[in-house]
Amino acid sequence: MDFVLSKEHRILQTTVRDLARNKLAAVADELDRKQEFAWDNFKAMSELGLTGMGIPAEYGGSSSDELAIAIVVEELSWACAATADILDAHLCLCAKPIYDYGNEEQRKKFVPPLAKGEKVGAFAITEPEAGSDIGAIQSTAVKDGDSYVLNGNKVFMTNGDVADTAIVFASIPELGARGMTAFIVEDGTPGFSKGKKYDKLGMRAATNSDFIFEDCRIPVENRLGKEGQGMKICLSILDHGRIGIAAQTLGITQAVLDKAVEYSKQRIQFGTPISQNQAISWMLADMATQLEAARLLTYKAAFLADQGEPFSVIAAMAKLMASELCMRATTDGIQIHGGYGYMMDSPMQRFFRDAKLTTIYEGTSEVQRLIISRSLLR
Repeated sequence: MDFVLSKEHRILQTTVRDLARNKLAAVADELDRKQEFAWDNFKAMSELGLTGMGIPAEYGGSSSDELAIAIVVEELSWACAATADILDAHLCLCAKPIYDYGNEEQRKKFVPPLAKGEKVGAFAITEPEAGSDIGAIQSTAVKDGDSYVLNGNKVFMTNGDVADTAIVFASIPELGARGMTAFIVEDGTPGFSKGKKYDKLGMRAATNSDFIFEDCRIPVENRLGKEGQGMKICLSILDHGRIGIAAQTLGITQAVLDKAVEYSKQRIQFGTPISQNQAISWMLADMATQLEAARLLTYKAAFLADQGEPFSVIAAMAKLMASELCMRATTDGIQIHGGYGYMMDSPMQRFFRDAKLTTIYEGTSEVQRLIISRSLLR
């Protein structure tokens, strides 16, 4: 393993950093206030090929590895974590899994428009009574001839209100506890509707809504994988997704650190910049040290995934460490900015609100600790 990024990775990092800092950062606060899906940002990402990363060119993608995706998500999150959230849900939770687990017909039909950014993807597992306990889903898929009839409700779907294609998980009753199965569902399918759009605390430009299935017929050819493979597919998708969320928190924390360092040099109290106060300088030192450690852990998880090595536990560690650091860092960032950091026209408040979600979605911190502890105690 090399601790220096390859030339290709550095070029990608520079390209996305330029997009993030020169375009996305300028509109992040406005999108947050309006709570509107970031269509222009999505288009900009698709023009750079980001919506098809990790997918071969023959399917409309821009072949790249897990580390490249992590680098991109980190850079996007420095400017607008909600935009990175949109990409994660679209690419890591929908487009790439369809390529990874789909058959050739499904790849040809569904992947190219997603990879090119012509359609928006989503991922539907969470239900009112099935959050961390995904095995408790109550949505059902009953086989009827050459179709499955889906019934049930999904909640909190990122990109849900604008999604054209979604991976949806439901249980086949006759298979019992092992009946979870994955399906590809297209917007406009009879019996499929979208519920309310949520008013969220953070990540507000990544819009969320419910999915409602009422006798929704899904053709057999839209089943992703075999019957009963849904749990395996879902957990695998989430393992990869956690690398993305860890990378997202790196970007937020880096933005907090950069702005806190800048402010501390400019803010004069008692006749000297507050950066000269040990209480402030040590706070910045701890933040920088912990950020570098979290970045190395995240990149290791991505590296292992790229090498085909087991990475689930390392990904859980990366998400746990990076997301909880992000929450602490955003709190400290507000503290360093004092009263100004508490104002709604300060970016610190958006970083703080965005950070909280990273400890919850794609596996809470408690679930990550469960994964890690089980690996130690088995």
